[in-house]
Amino acid sequence: MKTGTANLPLHGGQCPAWLFGHMKRLCQTLIEVIIEECGVDEVLRRLSDPFWFQALGCVAGFDWHSSGLTTTVCAAIKEGLQQIGPAAGLFCSGGKGRTARQTPAEIRRLADRHPLAIDAEQLVYASKMAAKIDSSAVQDGFQIYHHFFVFNWEGRWTVIQQGMNQSIREARRYHWLSAQMQCFTEEPQAAVCGDSTVETLNLVSQENQSLNRLCADLSREAPHLLIQEFKSIISRSRSINLPNRHSIPSTAYLNKAIQAAYEMQPQNFEQLLQVPGVGGSTLRALCLVAEVAYGARPSYTDPVRYAFAHGGKDGFPFPVNQDDIANSYQTLRRALLKAKQGRREQLHALRNLAAWHSEMVQVKATPQSRERAPLQPGNRSNQLAPMIQPGLF
Repeated sequence: MKTGTANLPLHGGQCPAWLFGHMKRLCQTLIEVIIEECGVDEVLRRLSDPFWFQALGCVAGFDWHSSGLTTTVCAAIKEGLQQIGPAAGLFCSGGKGRTARQTPAEIRRLADRHPLAIDAEQLVYASKMAAKIDSSAVQDGFQIYHHFFVFNWEGRWTVIQQGMNQSIREARRYHWLSAQMQCFTEEPQAAVCGDSTVETLNLVSQENQSLNRLCADLSREAPHLLIQEFKSIISRSRSINLPNRHSIPSTAYLNKAIQAAYEMQPQNFEQLLQVPGVGGSTLRALCLVAEVAYGARPSYTDPVRYAFAHGGKDGFPFPVNQDDIANSYQTLRRALLKAKQGRREQLHALRNLAAWHSEMVQVKATPQSRERAPLQPGNRSNQLAPMIQPGLF
């Protein structure tokens, strides 16, 4: 699966308290089952998969097409794992708005309370770089307002971020996974889905690697020469090959940011992103100089490329049934407790049922599927039936 994002309509409002309580308990139990069956790393991998994450929100009873799915499901996971997460070596930090900005402090507090096999500052660096890249290096018109950083005690991590575009009333989600990332500045995101695309100056795309290297080189030049070149380009032509929303910054602002970069002498694009004051506007100006003066052609390719169990918050496709959703996580809880006592029959049954369902989906997709005989007594579906409680799916 390749990098990208998930696009969602921008919805307001809040999740009802009664539904959030159920979501929290269901997310907690589902993740406990994954930890018991597959380990903590599998939780990180699944959270980095936008399809799985979207399905989790649907199973939990939220709206599949709402921007609130991201923020609410992440909050439910964070609250649900407050106790059992650290015991298993899994830690959650960040969230929406002001909480997102407290992520570095949260990481440090968790590291103080629990022994980690990695320096907390490396995790803080990863959190900051993910936020900086999706807000400044990937310029798609979406403003980041949600940052959820999950990590294990060994230092592996995943990030779920969301940005909003008020003008088109959409939100976009970005997923990261440290285990799949080769470096921060070349195709760093881990997984993506979406329906719509926009013209995007993506400076961490593979196509723009020569451009981001040139931006780092230019930032080491004397600031007055760079500003002079920038002014010259603007005066020669007002027809600039950049999307309209990428407004050209004032030279007064540029002078300060370029001076800061010059003093730090960044050796590569990753170091350039760490310079205080260097954001989207500064990077656009550097790209403009690189394109006009040095012939570096930027790519504007967008990096972007459901299932209901308990209904949806707004009653679509049907209202959430509290008894059904409660029965689901209670059934999972019973299966989990039995597994911890050495009786794994129910967990094995659930795994086999999932495998059987995948097989049936594939069978239906083949032309020969209509010729298949109906299921007979004694097959694995009938054997599993008594072990699965109603309402689980």
